[in-house]
Amino acid sequence: MKFITTIGRGYKMKVYRLPLGSPQSLGKAIINLLPLEEGEVIYTLMPLPEEEESWSELEVMFATAKGNVRRNLLSDFSNVKANGKIAMKLDEDDQLVDVRICTPDSDVFLAARGGKCIRFRATDVRLFKGRDSSGVRGMKLGKGDSVIGMSILKSVEADTETRDAYLRARKSIDEAGNITDYGSLTPEQYEALLQDEEVLLAITENGYGKRTNAFEYRVTNRGGQGIINIETSDRNGDVVATFPIT
Repeated sequence: MKFITTIGRGYKMKVYRLPLGSPQSLGKAIINLLPLEEGEVIYTLMPLPEEEESWSELEVMFATAKGNVRRNLLSDFSNVKANGKIAMKLDEDDQLVDVRICTPDSDVFLAARGGKCIRFRATDVRLFKGRDSSGVRGMKLGKGDSVIGMSILKSVEADTETRDAYLRARKSIDEAGNITDYGSLTPEQYEALLQDEEVLLAITENGYGKRTNAFEYRVTNRGGQGIINIETSDRNGDVVATFPIT
């Protein structure tokens, strides 16, 4: 298991070394397991393959609150000492918000507190060789806004017309569960897209949520302002989380 903290440090621990508790137990303070500094908080947990030899086949994407991203080989973080290892260089007013395993075939989805989001190819971020870089811009944020989460999505090779036709077909399902309008799609094309379908749930601080098909979010170049994810009205409040669901 990999533990990533808000100050950009990574720790590694075998899962069997974590104390096993009952559903009623209070658990054990993480400070008793890892040598955290004052004010350092665990922000992300990453389950990793037990065989470290396979890590060279995987990549990892970092995202910060200020909208920066960085892509590395997972094997760059295999040799972690007991006192941790700096995983990403951060500006003083920035913090790490998410770290996810990805592949060159993945899409990166960043969600901001102010209600916007952006989706871009993982390969739009060059593969960094070291750990002493703050990365590159993934999303341009408005004043006072910040990234609150990152999701890794499947990269689907489908043009806008095909995606729109699929979404219309999904909305044409009758009470018996049958598709009444395939539009320009064949049933085979529809089934192929259905296999790649993902759904994102956005949640706001006042307890409201919205479920959206991932095909609704078009792929753009990294570094832009993005598009609306969910309305941040007085009723909804700011966004606190966005993540894939089934």
